[in-house]
Order: sequence, then structure tokens, then C-alpha cells
Amino acid sequence: METPATPQDAVGAPNEAVRVFILNDHALLRQGLKDLLEHHGFEIVGESASAAEATRLIHVLEPDLALLDDRLGDGTGIEVCRGLRATAPHVKCLILTSRDEHHAVRAAVLADAAGYVLMQVGDKDGIINSLRSAIAGTQLLKPGVRERVADSLYATASAAWLETMTVTERSILAFMARGLTNRQIGQEMTLPEESVTASVSSVLQKLGFRRRGQVLPVPLS
Repeated sequence: METPATPQDAVGAPNEAVRVFILNDHALLRQGLKDLLEHHGFEIVGESASAAEATRLIHVLEPDLALLDDRLGDGTGIEVCRGLRATAPHVKCLILTSRDEHHAVRAAVLADAAGYVLMQVGDKDGIINSLRSAIAGTQLLKPGVRERVADSLYATASAAWLETMTVTERSILAFMARGLTNRQIGQEMTLPEESVTASVSSVLQKLGFRRRGQVLPVPLS
């Protein structure tokens, strides 16, 4: 997968008290992120370990940017981001993950996020670059990445772990890969938004984006 298209000089760029919300269920990691971002002039306006609480707080606090962990005890940052794209589109979202880049890119595309942040030991500059670039409106995912991710999903549509998807779920996955919000998918498929939201959660689980502590059957092939 492609790496984010981040400016090389972004670390030294000034910022104007960018307001950030952090969603992560590891207290020590949240504190480490807070310390790092505050050191670089960002303002941490809120934090949470819960997807449900974060969704509520983000609407109240109205941050400029939300860092959303991809795996939580009660959901995923992907789902939180998808909800915000319809209800708070002014909030730029970055998916936070410690997994590999392939996973991060796919998560960002399915979330319709501005990009992603890979939590790698010693890569503090990369984190700051990603946040400043997102706020500046820089396209963090290179041109063509969304299309390649969509193609890869269709190419694996016959995989054993995807064959469990219903016809509706496969259609929803196709719309997700195109960047449609849950609300827009509901309009396209004439489905209640609540039904789409539930199906999105099911699709993500079947794609391997499971909640922390959730164990899914391992495919035999």
C-alpha cells in the first residue's frame, strides 16, 4: 500500500492551537499522545476510551481533529468516523492504529477518514506530520489509493471469510469503499440509517476489523 503523502517540512510548521480529541482505550497511550501533541502546540480538548462516549463528546466539544483508535472495547474508530462524516463533517478524522500499513490504509478508506496514523516506536515526527497535514487539508492518501483498496476488496469477494456476507452487506461494502456515508448509503438502498449502521458493523467484523477482545473464527483457507 502507499504511504501517506505528507510534506517533508510539516514538523516545523506553525499551528494555531489546533483542537484535538483523542479516542483510545489505553490510558498510558492517551497520556503519551497528549504530552506529545501539547509539546507541539496542539490543544487537547477531550479524550475517551469509549466509542459511544467519544461520539457524544465530539459533538459537544467540536474539535478540529479527532484521533480515533481502530479497535475499542465497544466498537471501532472506523464506525465513529463514519458517523461523524454525516453528522460533523467539519471534524477531520485520522484512524490511529499500531497494525501494519495495509490495514491502516484499508481502515482509513472504509472510514472515509482524512488519513491514518501508524503508532510506531520513535516516529513522533510522523504523527505530528499527519496531524498538521490533515488540518492543512493535504490529501494524506495518495491519488488512486481508494480505487485500489476497492479493487482489492472486490478481488477477494470470493474469500471464505467474505462468503458469510449477505447480499445487502456486500452492497453496503461497495458503497463504503466509494466513500459514501451511512446516511447516503441508506438513501441509495432505501434503508433506515440505523439498519445501515448495524450492517456496517457486521461488514467490518467480517473483514477483520473486530472490537478489542472479540475473537472471530479463523478461516481455513
